[in-house]
Amino acid sequence: MALLGGNGAGKTTTMAMLLGLVIPSSGTVTIFGEDFESNRYKLLSRMNFSSPYLDLPHRLSVEENLHIYAMLYTVKNPKRRVADVVYNLGLGEYLKTPVGKLSAGQKTRVALAKALINSPSLLLLDEPTASLDPETADWVRKYLENWRKENGSTILLASHNMNEVERMADKVIMLKNGKIVTIDSPVGLIKRYGRSNLEEVFLDIAKHKTLIKNI
Repeated sequence: MALLGGNGAGKTTTMAMLLGLVIPSSGTVTIFGEDFESNRYKLLSRMNFSSPYLDLPHRLSVEENLHIYAMLYTVKNPKRRVADVVYNLGLGEYLKTPVGKLSAGQKTRVALAKALINSPSLLLLDEPTASLDPETADWVRKYLENWRKENGSTILLASHNMNEVERMADKVIMLKNGKIVTIDSPVGLIKRYGRSNLEEVFLDIAKHKTLIKNI
């Protein structure tokens, strides 16, 4: 599932509310059929989040960062779990390297390792491939697609990359000024708006060139 919208549409705020970092001014947040406010710690243990705009502590090594987060999420056998995510994401050679000395692509993989450390049922991703070269970005997308299929988890993706959204999302929630204006699959949105790709749909909604359809 993907959250789309221009800058200020409410994508990051929505994710912050789902993580309990921002209190909704109205309404309630329900995750896995349970009220978030009443079951905050239980639900958060089944979730995780990754964004290239939030750095892990630079002075700590990759191993130290991942071990700390494994402990925070009370992961069983944290040493083994850290070893698993390090292997799966090809981070073995960087295990003792301070995070601050890694390249952008390497930091992204470490951030993903941190986000997957508790095997979340719901993974929130804010611009997961921003600033990555095409090859690294493609690797990240493939890895996430395979991980989702293998684990049966849900990914909520916020991205400005329409090709990425078309590839990874089975449903798109389009936001504008903090409100949902339409929900559909990428293919469904393209057909409903009579466009050739999702980027054209996005631009039409952003610029009011096409009448916004009912949800």
